Amino acid sequence: MAATARQEKDMKEKATRAMNTAKDPLDKLRQQALARGSTGIISLGRAFRIFDDDGNKKLDYAEFKKGTENYGAQLTKQEVDELFGRFDKDGSGSIGFEEFLCAVRPPMSKARMDIIGKAFKKMDKTGDGVVTSADLKGVYNVKQHPKYQNGELTEEQIFKEFLSSFETNAATRDGSIKKCLSPFDSDFIGQQWPIYTVCVYMLSIQEFLNYYSAVSYSLEDGKVGDNYFNLMMTNAWNL
Repeated sequence: MAATARQEKDMKEKATRAMNTAKDPLDKLRQQALARGSTGIISLGRAFRIFDDDGNKKLDYAEFKKGTENYGAQLTKQEVDELFGRFDKDGSGSIGFEEFLCAVRPPMSKARMDIIGKAFKKMDKTGDGVVTSADLKGVYNVKQHPKYQNGELTEEQIFKEFLSSFETNAATRDGSIKKCLSPFDSDFIGQQWPIYTVCVYMLSIQEFLNYYSAVSYSLEDGKVGDNYFNLMMTNAWNL
């Protein structure tokens, strides 16, 4: 279930309105990400991950500040300082960016969190917290998609359209989920020389949550919204 054009539009408009009145730096960053659409938080995470050279999922202040700048976040230095201090609880001079991204993610009800987790678990056959594009292909159901029902797109086209939702770089978007590893990444596979970048097709649970938290944001709160979200997820992932 990719975000529909209507959901993307509603999400961006809602976030833009909220962004104009947000006072808290965390909420300002959240709304700025959501104003970019359903992949806004995913791209924020990738902007930070670029600076995680040793793969420990932590950033010092300089890296955090650079990450917000590269993302194009409209935050003052005082707001960046406040955000970093809020998450550097032990005063170590570094923060865990996964914890930070979880906080940026718009809040969701337990019902929505549970159904997202259920969908991911169904795909993650090995239980290692990541799924490949092949795993998605065996589970994602396009039959309820309006563009499939009206004959506008084929099953393969809708599948690629869904996968491209997780790619934040339009220039390289091709309907595949890529994790590109450099030889300096902790999970680099292979020792060939000369060293080439290796692209592994995978999606993490955190990116899946980041994406669907944005889709959730486009819907109304409360039980009615929960029921609609549940129905969409159930149909899309054959739950």
